[in-house]
Amino acid sequence: MSKVSSEENIAAIYSMLARAWGRQHWWPARSRFEVIVGAYLTQNTSWRNVEIAMRNLHAARVLSVEGIRNISVGRLERLIRSSGYFRQKARKLKMFVRFLDRCYGGSLNKMFAQPTAELREQLLSLNGVGPETADSILLYAGQHPVFVVDAYTRRLSIRHGILPDNAPYEEIRSLFERSLTRVPELSAIVVSSSSAGKASHSPSRMSLAARSPLAQVFNEMHGLIVSAGKQYCLKSKAHCDQCPLGPLLRPSSG
Repeated sequence: MSKVSSEENIAAIYSMLARAWGRQHWWPARSRFEVIVGAYLTQNTSWRNVEIAMRNLHAARVLSVEGIRNISVGRLERLIRSSGYFRQKARKLKMFVRFLDRCYGGSLNKMFAQPTAELREQLLSLNGVGPETADSILLYAGQHPVFVVDAYTRRLSIRHGILPDNAPYEEIRSLFERSLTRVPELSAIVVSSSSAGKASHSPSRMSLAARSPLAQVFNEMHGLIVSAGKQYCLKSKAHCDQCPLGPLLRPSSG
């Protein structure tokens, strides 16, 4: 029996999880800028802590380009304190707005109209923006077709024998993008707005935003992997027998 390729394995993972759980409604946000702020704040902390900070920013009416531009660093630090590393994150948010003002006149429309590779390079040049943050901004705020690799993606890839544990970020991203691009019918799998899974969210303005079929697949795949990671593929122990992906790990006879 021929060995299943990594590309086929990734496509099967998407198909099984999408059919099991439906849409995950990532990213839960009201605006593109809220996604960007969330991508910064979620670094090295849990989403629960980020939600507290986001509520504070909403309540203070500063969750906008203009709001972050005008707020003092000290007050911004206090509002996002729950997210951890709040001093560094406050400076990073201020730096992003300065970048947006300098390069795009403060316009997210102009920024996201840039070619994906060019904008990705610009984002990566900013202090505090690594590949995961840049790709989250591109995919979830800008609807660019870029796959986001996180710790859950790495964990699942290792346990399913897709990639070794020392695979660099760009190798993982490239493999997932190729795998999810080469099977056009994948974009038709998730058609229901109903959702399940540990990481699924209620529909939001940004989760329902218009995007290309490929960007939608990348969006859903990331959310589905997070759901699998939180519910079954735990860091301490994998509960493969209960996971929808369990059959992929069981050797077939014949």
